[in-house]
Amino acid sequence: MIAINNLTFEIGARALYDEANWHIKPGEKIGLIGANGTGKTTLLKIIVGQYSPTSGTISMAKDIKIGYLNQDLLSYQSDKSILHVAMEAFERQNQLHTEIENILKKLETDYSDDLLHKLSDKQHEFEALDGYSIEYRAHEILAGLGFSEEEQTRQLSTFSGGWRMRVMLARILLQAPDILLLDEPTNHLDLPSIKWLETYLQAFEGAIVIVSHDRYFLDRVVKKIVESRKGKLTPYAGNYSFYLEEKALREEIQSGQYKNQQARIRQEERLIERFRAKASKAKMAQSRIKALDKMERVDDVDDDNPSVNFSFKFSKQSGRHVVRIEHLSKSYPGLSILNNAEGVIEKGDKIALIGANGKGKSTLLRIIAGADKDFTGMSETGHNVTQTFFAQHQLEALHLENEIIRELQAFAPKHTETELRSILGCFLFTGDDVFKKIKVLSGGEKSRVALAKALTSDANFLVLDEPTNHLDIQSVNILIQSLQQFDGTFIVVSHDRFFLDNIANKIWYIENQEIKEYPGTYAEYEEWQSKRPAQAGKPATPPKKEEKPAEKPKPAPSADKSGELKRLNQTLLKLEERIGTLKTALADTETQLSKQEIYLDSKKLAAANDQYKKTKAELETVQGDWESLAEQILELEQ
Repeated sequence: MIAINNLTFEIGARALYDEANWHIKPGEKIGLIGANGTGKTTLLKIIVGQYSPTSGTISMAKDIKIGYLNQDLLSYQSDKSILHVAMEAFERQNQLHTEIENILKKLETDYSDDLLHKLSDKQHEFEALDGYSIEYRAHEILAGLGFSEEEQTRQLSTFSGGWRMRVMLARILLQAPDILLLDEPTNHLDLPSIKWLETYLQAFEGAIVIVSHDRYFLDRVVKKIVESRKGKLTPYAGNYSFYLEEKALREEIQSGQYKNQQARIRQEERLIERFRAKASKAKMAQSRIKALDKMERVDDVDDDNPSVNFSFKFSKQSGRHVVRIEHLSKSYPGLSILNNAEGVIEKGDKIALIGANGKGKSTLLRIIAGADKDFTGMSETGHNVTQTFFAQHQLEALHLENEIIRELQAFAPKHTETELRSILGCFLFTGDDVFKKIKVLSGGEKSRVALAKALTSDANFLVLDEPTNHLDIQSVNILIQSLQQFDGTFIVVSHDRFFLDNIANKIWYIENQEIKEYPGTYAEYEEWQSKRPAQAGKPATPPKKEEKPAEKPKPAPSADKSGELKRLNQTLLKLEERIGTLKTALADTETQLSKQEIYLDSKKLAAANDQYKKTKAELETVQGDWESLAEQILELEQ
C-alpha cells in the first residue's frame, strides 16, 4: 500500500531518520509511537508530501486516498455551518447536486430531450454515489463526535479550537479514505467522544496510522506498533500492551548478550595483554586483536523509562477538610452548570474529575482554585491549605526570556540548584538542556516546565487541568510517578484513562448539575458505570467502601504434623529440581536467541521467543509455588 525504503530525513546536521524502512499494508491498524522529537509528525508529513526526504523513497498507488488529521487544521476558518463544512468531504456529490439544481431550473422553460438526458445521467451518478444519504451520514458522525442537532447548524467560526478539530475529523472520516493518518486525534476529545472514535476506528475497513500518547486508545484500536527511535522504525506485531512486553523481552535478551559479549571482550583483552609482549605468542595476540576489531558489537540497552528519584515536600500539613462546597450554583447565559451542588475534598484525596465537555469540569476546577468567584453558594478552602493551580493557559505565564533553571529558581527559591536539576532531569531536561530559554521550547516541553514548577511549589493541594496534553507517553509516566509519590491532596481533570487509573482514588463527575462521587479507582468506576443501564428505574448510587471482613479463624493444625512436614519437604525438593531444570532451559533458549541464524529468521525467532516466554512464565509459577510451600512448612515448624 505504502512502502518507505531507506528513508533519510535531515534537519540541519541532525538526522531524524537514517535509512529507515517501513511497509504499510492494506487494512493494518498501526500505532506510531516514540518520544517527542523523534519525528512522528514529520513522518506523516513526509508520507502526504508536505516534506521531501533527504534520500530514500516513498512508494504508493496513484489512486490511494489519504485522510490526514493534524493539529494545523485548527487554523481552518469558515463562516458556514459545521454540517456544511463536514459535507465538503463529498466533493463530487456536492458538484452533482449543484448541477442537478441548475438543470431543474432550466427545465422550467426548456423541455428539450437533451436536457432531460443530462438530468437523468446526473441523477443516476448522484444515486450511485449514495448522494441522497450524505446529509444523514454527516449528521451521524457529527453526533458521534458530540455535536447536538442545534450545534450542527452553527457557524464553524463560533466554536473553540478543540471543537473545530472535531469538525475536521468528521470531514476526513466522511471522505472514506483508504488510509487514515491521525496525529493525536484524542487531544481535543472528551471521554464519550474518545470511546465513540474507538468504536468507529475498530470497524473502519481501511488502514490507519495513529500518533497518540493515549495508551488505552492505542490498546483498543491498533493491532501493530511501530516505534520511531534513533532514526529507525521498529515494528511490533501487537497493540501497545504487547509492545511493552515484547520490548522488555527483547531488551532482556539484548542485555544478556551485551553482558556476555563484554565478559568475552574483557577475557580476550586480558589474554592479549598477557601474551603480546612474548615473541612466541605475538602472532596469536595480533590475531585476537584483529578478531576483536571485527567483532560486531552488541549495544547496551538504553533506559527509556527514567524514574522519579526525589520526594515532594511541603512545609505544612493541611487540615482534614481541604475544600468544602455547599449550595454551589453556577450558570452562564442560557446554560446552567451547577445547581445547589455539594462536595468535600478531604486530606489525602486523589480525585479525578471526569465527564463530557461542556458539563462544567474546568469551571468547577477554577472555582475550587479560586480563579472564578462569579457563583452563588460556598467554596471554602480549609485550614493550612496551600495550593497550586495548573492549566494550559498558564504556559503563557512562563517568562520566555528565562532559562529553564532560572524559571524554577525564581518560583522555588528554597530549593538548591542541585534539587532543581534533579527535578528537571525527571522531566527529561538533562545536562545543558536546563539552560535553554523558554521561548525556544516546544508546546510539550513548556508543559513539562510548567508541571515541574507546579510540583516544586510549597503546595499541599494541587489543582490540575489537563496536565497530560502535549506530553508523550514517557512524560505521562513521569507525571504518574510524581503524583503517586505526592503526599498531599489533588484534583485533576484529564481524558487520559491510563493516567487516571494510576493516580486517582476517588472519581468526581457532574450529573444533573450536581457533583457526584464514586469512592474508588477509574477502572472500578468504569465497571460500575457499565452496569448502570441494566438497573433501569433504580436510582444509581455509588457503592460505599466495603469494610474489611473479619478474618476467618485458621484451621487447627494437623494432628500428624511430622508426616505432613515430611510430605511437604518432599514436594519442595521436587520443585527445587524443576526450578533448576527450567533455569537451564531458559539459559539454553537465550543462547539460541543470540545465534544469527535464529535472529535473522522471523519464524525461528518467533518460535524461540514463544519458548522463552513459556519457560520464563513456568519458572515464575514454580518459584511462586515454592515460596508458598516454604511458608506452609515454616508455619508447621513453629
